[in-house]
Parts: sequence; C-alpha cells; structure tokens
Amino acid sequence: MTPGVKPHIQMPARVAAGDVITIKVLAMHDMESGQRQDGAGNIVPRSILNRFTCAFNGARVVDIQLEPAIARNPYFQFSALVPEAGEFTFSWYGDDGSVIETTKHIQIT
Repeated sequence: MTPGVKPHIQMPARVAAGDVITIKVLAMHDMESGQRQDGAGNIVPRSILNRFTCAFNGARVVDIQLEPAIARNPYFQFSALVPEAGEFTFSWYGDDGSVIETTKHIQIT
C-alpha cells in the first residue's frame, strides 16, 4: 500500500441525540490498477484499497467493496443516525492485507 496514506474525515463533533449527520471521507491513495507500465516498461504493481467500512459503537454503518477501476483518492459521503454519544470507526483495507483505521468521537449536546 502507498506509504503515508492519510484519511480525511469531516463530520460534526456534537449533535442532538437522534440527529442524522452527513459524514464525508477521503483517503489519499493512488489506487494503482496493476495494468500500467512505468517509464522503463515494467508493470507497476497493483495497489488498491479494496474495501471501506464505517461502524458506530461497533454497529456497521456502511460497508463498501472497491474495484480496481475506482478513481484515486476515493471519496464517500453518507448519512448516519446518532442515537447516543459514541465513536465512529473508519477502516480502509488494502490488497496487501494492510488496514488503515481511524476513529472520531461524537458528543451529544
């Protein structure tokens, strides 16, 4: 997987109980398909993020399978119900078995 992949997540830090929020996630990743050649004519090895998941307090919110044709720097926007304070866990899975995981806490006002 590309070194230095850093996910960017945009969501509110505080909401009222029962609110539906919009979450925006972006993973900076080149998404190499394995079909391109470098300047010397060598095949550039495949390196893609093949799955993205989001869970809230352990309950799955989204689970997306990604294919090699997806654009670099995959971006997703989705809605989630926030019934209580808790933690969102965001995970990106790479072809090489690596997992990039980050969490964001949300509070109830």
